[in-house]
Amino acid sequence: MHIPQFSVVVPVYNRPQEIQELLESLTRQTNQNFEVILVEDGSSLTSEKVYEDYSSRLTIHYFYKPNSGPGPSRNFGFERAKGEYFVVFDSDCIVPEHYFESVEKFLKSEPLDAWGGPDRGHQNFAMAQQAMGYTMSSLFTTGGIRGGKSKGFQPRSFNMGMSRKVFEQTGGFKFDRLAEDIELSVRMRKFGFHIGLIPEAFVYHKRRTNFTEFFTRLQILVKVGPWLAKHIQVKLR
Repeated sequence: MHIPQFSVVVPVYNRPQEIQELLESLTRQTNQNFEVILVEDGSSLTSEKVYEDYSSRLTIHYFYKPNSGPGPSRNFGFERAKGEYFVVFDSDCIVPEHYFESVEKFLKSEPLDAWGGPDRGHQNFAMAQQAMGYTMSSLFTTGGIRGGKSKGFQPRSFNMGMSRKVFEQTGGFKFDRLAEDIELSVRMRKFGFHIGLIPEAFVYHKRRTNFTEFFTRLQILVKVGPWLAKHIQVKLR
């Protein structure tokens, strides 16, 4: 049985259109040595038809489970993954065709236990989405830890990769949502794993948030984002 190099795990909740765009971008990858695991997290509007449409174009598996949030859903996918490395994308991401080629090349020159990459706005995204993307990656909202700089880098769950060993030793995500990726990133460092930024492994992050949800989330991030990252680090020392 062929063991893929990468297992792409994507939790999805009532977002078939988003997942269709993500899967379409994955069909264009220059490195096709990966499988895709879709974890339907208790959706009422499922992506099963989208999965069926892509089942002949990708090595893809589909699972439906009761709603538990993105953290446990990713762990659910990891437990069923066959790859050497586990890769997490948000369902509202579009992946450039060179993504896995860039990761493979980087890992050959600098082996990593876990990595992340930046997020960008695509030229076809609406101005509102471009503005949201810029703000969400700002030093003032997320403490400069989203994935644009290598110093103190913490992978985030919209674009995160890890070896199978990392998952087996850490147990994956501990929080169901809200800073679940920050907590895992800090804990991976606590375990002594080598973590790095791969600048070329970026994704286009579309962000489905409307302006009402966006400003509500922004207010939360401004208040607790940098504090939360620092608090978790202190707590784990």
